[in-house]
Amino acid sequence: MNIVVRCAAALCALSALAMPAQAQQFTMKISSPTINDVTQQWAKEFAAGLKARVGDKIKVEFYPASQLGQIPATVEGVAMGTIEAVAPASGFFIGLEPRFQVFDAPGLFKDMAHAQRVLADPQVRARLATFASAKGMEMIAAWPHGPINLVSHKAVRKIGDFQGQKIRVPGAAPLQVKPFEALGAQPVSMPLGEVLSAMQNRTIDGLIAAAAVFTAFKYYDVAKAMTPLPQSFLVVPAMANKAWLKSLGPELEKAVREEALAAQRKVETFAIDDVARTAGVWKSHGGEVITLPEADVKAYLAKVETIAPAVLNANPATKGDFELMSAKAKALSQ
Repeated sequence: MNIVVRCAAALCALSALAMPAQAQQFTMKISSPTINDVTQQWAKEFAAGLKARVGDKIKVEFYPASQLGQIPATVEGVAMGTIEAVAPASGFFIGLEPRFQVFDAPGLFKDMAHAQRVLADPQVRARLATFASAKGMEMIAAWPHGPINLVSHKAVRKIGDFQGQKIRVPGAAPLQVKPFEALGAQPVSMPLGEVLSAMQNRTIDGLIAAAAVFTAFKYYDVAKAMTPLPQSFLVVPAMANKAWLKSLGPELEKAVREEALAAQRKVETFAIDDVARTAGVWKSHGGEVITLPEADVKAYLAKVETIAPAVLNANPATKGDFELMSAKAKALSQ
């Protein structure tokens, strides 16, 4: 009887090994530093679309508000394969892949809808999918989180008000730092999870982020002035571990990529509406949304628009990325 039992167990083990990848259940953990925003909505749409398509073969688990760790640790986790996907601001990938700087080019996108059209373009998507490939990652989706806003203790009402302010930026790359230096500010690179306390104790004077970040984490309790930066948008790429994608097998791998794009397109209206919603939330808690005068908008763009070509054209890879994005932005501007 023992021999029979052992033989049966061995046969079961061999059968399990012989099962195709598609018969297994995979878990896809997605980390995000934000909450109650377009990123969370994308994850919701992505999970629903994937479940409708492949059932329980892939279980999507979304962890907002840095539940799996601060941004640098989760980016490293995806590169190493301990986390399947991560979706922070694009600037946090620049240390791994300088090509992510292209998203920080001021003046590239005119508005949210324009940015969405460019990021959904097939040629643009094909090029973006190669970002950080050598680091074991693949971009499966990318969306504008919203216009970049500056929240500061001292209100920025004109271009001269940037002078001398210590402003948190997502990273230390040239396109994250040089535009603020050109405006006379002092940029400080800092992960999002550390920023609120830095604002509370006035280690920094202000920070840039999408408005949804300010309302989700109640920055209106710390500062009241929010100034949208002209033609500047925060882009969030969803980066997945390449080895994990490959382990799914062709059918499920294709499903993940296609549903990630489908979810990106589904949240476009939500993202545009969310900009107005978050501005309303900010105002309802005593905050002020400041619009720079037209003359200051022109002066702002004149100072920062020339920085991107000078930085990006110095590297053949980023030069090609910027040329393609600029050409598509021009073609899709209407």
